[in-house]
This record gives sequence, C-alpha cells and structure tokens, in this order.
Amino acid sequence: MSDLFSELLWRGLVYDATHGTSELLAREKVAAYVGFDPTAPGLHAGSLMQVMALARLQRAGHSPIAVVGGGTGMIGDPSGKTVERTLQSREVVEANVGAIRLELERFLDFNAHGNPARLVDNGDWLNSMTAMEFLRDVGKYFTVNYLLAKESVNRRLESEEGISYTEFSYSLLQAYDFLVLHDRFNCRLQVGGSDQWGNIVAGADLIRKLRGTQAYGLVSPLLLTSSGTKFGKTEAGAVWLDAARTSPFRFYQFWLNTDDRDVITYLKFFTFKSQDEVAALEHVTQAHPERRGAQRELARDVTAMVHGPEHVARAERAAAVLFGGSLADASVDDILTVFDDAPSISIESAALESGVNASDLAVKAGLAASKGEAGRLIKQGGLYVNDRRLTDERGKVSMADAIGRSVIVLRKGQRERRIVKVAGS
Repeated sequence: MSDLFSELLWRGLVYDATHGTSELLAREKVAAYVGFDPTAPGLHAGSLMQVMALARLQRAGHSPIAVVGGGTGMIGDPSGKTVERTLQSREVVEANVGAIRLELERFLDFNAHGNPARLVDNGDWLNSMTAMEFLRDVGKYFTVNYLLAKESVNRRLESEEGISYTEFSYSLLQAYDFLVLHDRFNCRLQVGGSDQWGNIVAGADLIRKLRGTQAYGLVSPLLLTSSGTKFGKTEAGAVWLDAARTSPFRFYQFWLNTDDRDVITYLKFFTFKSQDEVAALEHVTQAHPERRGAQRELARDVTAMVHGPEHVARAERAAAVLFGGSLADASVDDILTVFDDAPSISIESAALESGVNASDLAVKAGLAASKGEAGRLIKQGGLYVNDRRLTDERGKVSMADAIGRSVIVLRKGQRERRIVKVAGS
C-alpha cells in the first residue's frame, strides 16, 4: 500500500489530491469509491481510466466501491458539459445501470478475501429521499456563493443556455453520496476525473461538517489525444466496452492505431505493466517505431482485459487477413470478424452452383447502380471477388468462390466491400 501513490504519480494519474491523501493510502487500508454515470447502456473506453483506478486500489489492498448512479443518472452531471443533458426515464436509467454492473465485474474482484469490491446504486438512497429531506439534511450546509464558485457552474452560467436548478443541485447530490458511503462503509476517499474535483470537495466538506472527520479526494487528468481530440472517439463514434456495440476486433484495432506520441502514456494509464516493462517498450518505440511493438502490447493487454485472451488471438488472425493476407486462406469466422460492419446480402447456394453473373451480383450488393455501370467497373479493373480481380464483364461467380462454402467478399476499389452470405449450403 505504501507505494501506491508513488506509482500513481509515475503513471501520470494524479492531477490533484486533497492534503494528506498520499499519507492516508500509505498508512491504512481505505475504502474508496468512483461514480459511473448511467447515461448510456454501458461504459466506453474513456471510462477505463476510473475503472482501472479502482482495480489498482484493490490490487494495493484497499477496498474499491463502484457507485452506479441510478439516482443521479436521472439528472446528469453538468461537469464538463456546455448544454443540459436530455433527461432519461427511470426505466432507461435502470437498464443502463444493469449493463454497467456486468462490465465492471470484469475488472473488480467481488469475492476477494479481506477487501472485496462493492457495487452500489445511489438510487437506493436518493430515489426515496423527499425534497424536504434533501433541503433540510443537505442543502442547509451549502451556501449559494459556494456553489457559484464552482467551475462547472460558472462555465454554464456564462453560456447562453445557463444552468437549470436541477443540474445546479447535482453537486449536492454527489456530496450526499459521499456522506452515505462514509456512514455505511467507512469510505474516506473519492476518486474521479479532474472535472469532478468540485463535487468531490463538496462531499468532503459535508462529511467534515456533519461527522467531524476528514475525507479525501484524488483526481486524474482528463485525457485528450496528442492531436487534441477527445480520447475514445473514432470516425465511427465512441469505442465501447460492450462487444455488441464495438466488436473485439474494432476494439483491438483502436488501441493498435494509437499514435506513437500517446502509446507510452496509454500503457501507463490502461495496463498494469511495470516501470521496467514500459521503459523497454518506450525504447522499442524510439528505435523501431515502424514495428509498433508498444501499440501491439497495449492492444493485447487492454483487449484481453475487456474481452478475454481468446479475442486477442481472433483479432490478430483477422488483422492478418485484412493487412496482406489471402482471403482464400482465411476462415469464415475471420472474414466475418474483419468485415463485421460491411453491408451484406444473401444468395441461395443453388444459384451459385450454376453460377451468377458478376455484374448482376454487384448490382444486387449495391456496388453498382446498374448492370452497365457494373460492366464498366469490371472493364476498369475495379471489381474484385475475394482477392481476384474480375476482367470479364460476362464472368460468373460460383460456389467455388465461396470461402468455407459460406461467404464471398465483393470489393469495389480499395475500400468499399460487401459480404455475400450463402444460404442453404
């Protein structure tokens, strides 16, 4: 436990901390919590910063508490937001809470001897609290001046939209969460991103006023890529931990494509690799950046942690198909993994036994608007069946082209693909 704060400093994970936090972590076993906002049915890659914070605390002997905001999620945190969130129904919030619970169980040990992780929902105490109780037991201890001084409130006051009383009160709700967790589990530390600093300090102030004891806060920096974009975003949108929303292959590729300028930072943030291991990978990146050794280790570690080691192997096999490998040597599973986001059509095996005109198939797949356009595309050498470039506009596609007698990959140019799935084979 004595080395945890030093390790967090080395990893660049300490943006700010209340006085005495490092000494607290060194001298005693602490219950610490992180809150997760259930505004979506699952967590995204950016959430891993705080998930890993809980995992590091548990590995160091402390007791992690993951708080899923079934109560506060009904409002939404204004921190870091320029406009008010769209309010969600209780049913949607509860469904989101359930999805997040399942994802957190991949990272935290809820059966650990001595320091098992806990998963709690602040809806258990907030949703039954009356307005009078809230104003009397919480609101009484905060001045309006105190709340107006918070950066998240100030930013919104300066915007055209302003801030509603609903979101204005969010900081008090989170402060009350800290008090409840302190009373129930002797929780003395709250961890979060730097945008949570004001909310965390409000909770520590409430505990000091009502219980006469000191509580602590520790925040990590908000993460942007070296190009200045928000971490965890791609052209296709957010990168999710849920395999149904971001496939393990796409997830692996996201980490593999990390910029050289960011990869060492991400190894420190998102893996448990030691200082010596990170230093060795940093040397490899500087000496042979074209090998992408650090990126590969990052992708392997994070994908294995989120989806399991079997998906790492599948992602690497699929990548070999996509980058230089022969489709003829690939398995059906590999092809469907690589091209999971490509549009697909279905064709009966009986039709392929006798052969289907390639131009007709290109039109059916949406790669050409007409048979004439498809013919011109073939003449220009722009249409492929698997790896084979078509040269005869009257040529046919047959079952011999079906990989595993199940799929055919049609390609227009270098990027546009369609998957033809064989039915009834």
